Amino acid sequence: MLVLAIDTSTRQTSVALGSEQGTVGAVHLRVDRPHHEMVSAAVARLLEWSGITPAAIGGVAVGLGPGLFTGMRVGIATAKTMAQTLGIPIVGVASVDLLAFEARYARRLICAATDAKRGEVFYAFYRPVPGGVAREEDFQVGTPDDLLAELEARREDILLVGSGGLVYRHRLEGSAHVELTSPGLAHPSAEALVELAVPRFVREDFDRLYDVQPIYIRKADAEIAWDQRRGAG
Repeated sequence: MLVLAIDTSTRQTSVALGSEQGTVGAVHLRVDRPHHEMVSAAVARLLEWSGITPAAIGGVAVGLGPGLFTGMRVGIATAKTMAQTLGIPIVGVASVDLLAFEARYARRLICAATDAKRGEVFYAFYRPVPGGVAREEDFQVGTPDDLLAELEARREDILLVGSGGLVYRHRLEGSAHVELTSPGLAHPSAEALVELAVPRFVREDFDRLYDVQPIYIRKADAEIAWDQRRGAG
């Protein structure tokens, strides 16, 4: 089964095509342009380069965040439109889970953290398990100091992946038992999304179109600004 995967939860636009046999092709773009200007074009170019027609796609997978508000909405809207237009199933996967999944061979606790802007990070902790990772708790949002306190409280070796660790490296790398990964694991990967989504498609564990929604763990900037204006009034 051929799956198209889309993740736009961070500053990177990532799209991939793949199946049970592996990745057919992928495009990763991290430029200072809005996601809506890139994601449809990236999908179209990937299909063109791979010689695959939209009719050959059997399912669409999309990253749900938590992540940057506008980016999540663009990627999810694109995925839902394609699923509805082509009449194919859709599944959503948490984007932060993708970061941890790519580090699943680490023999230690994994913390996946993405830059949430406004001086904050989205993060969660994971244990490697056979075939993947298991998230220990719900997603959290906090300052780098909040995350550092969580890392120190664990008192065990931890691998920190994601853009949150890289952006706030100067605040987080002081801990002796925390290792920060390279920029290669800074953003959720659509290839990892294909790998996680394919088994769900095979066992027909689809999501209802209406249920595919961004994972919000804080208000959008516009909502915060509106609350502040109301409070000032």
